[in-house]
Amino acid sequence: MPALLTGARLTVELAVLAVGIGLVIGSFAGIARVGAKPAARIISGVYVDFIRGTPLLVQLFLVYFGLPSIIRRPVQPFIAAVAAMSINSGAYVAEIVRAGIQSIDRGQTEAARSLGLTSAQSMRYIIFPQAFRRIIPPLGNEFIALLKDSSLVSVIALEELLRKGQVVITRTFRPFEVYSVIALIYLVMTLFISKLVNWSERKLKTVD
Repeated sequence: MPALLTGARLTVELAVLAVGIGLVIGSFAGIARVGAKPAARIISGVYVDFIRGTPLLVQLFLVYFGLPSIIRRPVQPFIAAVAAMSINSGAYVAEIVRAGIQSIDRGQTEAARSLGLTSAQSMRYIIFPQAFRRIIPPLGNEFIALLKDSSLVSVIALEELLRKGQVVITRTFRPFEVYSVIALIYLVMTLFISKLVNWSERKLKTVD
């Protein structure tokens, strides 16, 4: 059990790091998707379409096995996992941010511009803060999805929860019991995050 909890901690760390970095990437990409610059819209669109249209496992292999042949040095499993998961999360967060921005009434943008704010200032001070409150619930869902998808990094021998369980099975020869405990740990983690997201959603409605 201690080995599985150690793996669970690494799983949470991976998901938190990936969603945090993905939030930064996705915010820029999402704003670019609705921005006025055609080149930025095209680049962010290609990024979102490519990442959403290819499996996370392939992206992980590209970073872990493909990138070393270009940069001429190995990539550590943890860094490869965080990089692939962050890039993957960024594409999904970009769509969440885009939808959040487009849900804000256009009249607010026009009002901000009439007050003399530039397009960037309108986005920074008026639109994005409101959109961010609306995107917190879907961001919670993205966190849950990424937490479960993190089991894929076991294929590059990173000892997160699933990989730790596989190691335990080789020692105990009790796969049913071990995989059942792994499933329960994932369930507890996702239920906790769901409760946290629901609580945040209720708080935001109270603020509104």
